[in-house]
Amino acid sequence: MRALLLEAPGDPSGLRLGEIEPPALDPGAVLIAVEACGLNPVDASTARSGHPAWTYPHVPGLDIVGRVEAVGEAVGHLGAGDRVAVHTDLRRGGGLGELAAVDARAVALVPAGLGPVEAAALPCAGLTALQAVARRLDVEPGDTVLVTGGSGGVGGFAVQLAVLAGARVIATASAAHHEAVRELGAHDVIDYRSEDVAARVRELTGGRGVDAVVDTVSARSATENLSLLAHGGGIACVAGRADLSAVPPFTTAPSVHEIALGAAHAADDERSVAWLAEGLELLMDLVVAEEVDPLVTATVTLAEAPAALARVGERHTRGKVVAVLTEH
Repeated sequence: MRALLLEAPGDPSGLRLGEIEPPALDPGAVLIAVEACGLNPVDASTARSGHPAWTYPHVPGLDIVGRVEAVGEAVGHLGAGDRVAVHTDLRRGGGLGELAAVDARAVALVPAGLGPVEAAALPCAGLTALQAVARRLDVEPGDTVLVTGGSGGVGGFAVQLAVLAGARVIATASAAHHEAVRELGAHDVIDYRSEDVAARVRELTGGRGVDAVVDTVSARSATENLSLLAHGGGIACVAGRADLSAVPPFTTAPSVHEIALGAAHAADDERSVAWLAEGLELLMDLVVAEEVDPLVTATVTLAEAPAALARVGERHTRGKVVAVLTEH
């Protein structure tokens, strides 16, 4: 089959378009004829670092949408021809190729009315935001939520989901992206390059701080944002875990949540893997209902994907970039 091949750990711009044998089909897997594959920063970072479970050449791409080509003997809930979406196991070959074999437990059916490109934009970023906002932080009406990196994939979905939950959202973004982040529902947007974010958050909250933070930037950013939590607040760490030792014990009593979708696959936890499918179904339904924007800002061909993935990894893109493999 035709695929983008990672010959060894390195810059994603070096991915080579070539031929490779189709993946084997395990009893609990489904084989997908890939239509579209969302590009994520984690695809770029793991291309650079490699993974102990990989053999080379490796086909990257975690967010896959396509038609089921075949099902493993232990799979009973999916059939050939079903259009499906999945956030696949990092240890497996991915969706930047014509065929991908994935764990059937994590697979969600794509609803009528949703195209492959829009569906492929959702899994990694959307599920990360959904887990942060709904499952870990349990955002409620009346809460004030700070979302760092509001113009990115995870940040953009987190802004929308927090607004849907009834929260007031403060987001950070560069000045060029303020209008786009406001269109997603953010009530206030702070330019992290020219403004003192901490001082501005305290000003906007009357000194109280926020009930929740979704930090999409770094461990350092997450640690700094602990000081912006109101008493009993929580932070969801997407790009690095906050250091709780920065907060004296028995003071503001913060809770720290680490978001790691890939760990569900690695732990082989039935409930966690099943939630990947359930959460994705919810996100797709929200897009069909026009309650969530899938944030697609660009599509690329398979040949254009290496350069696009490098840009995504360098955080030089807004929203979601999707590689399109077939005509729909």
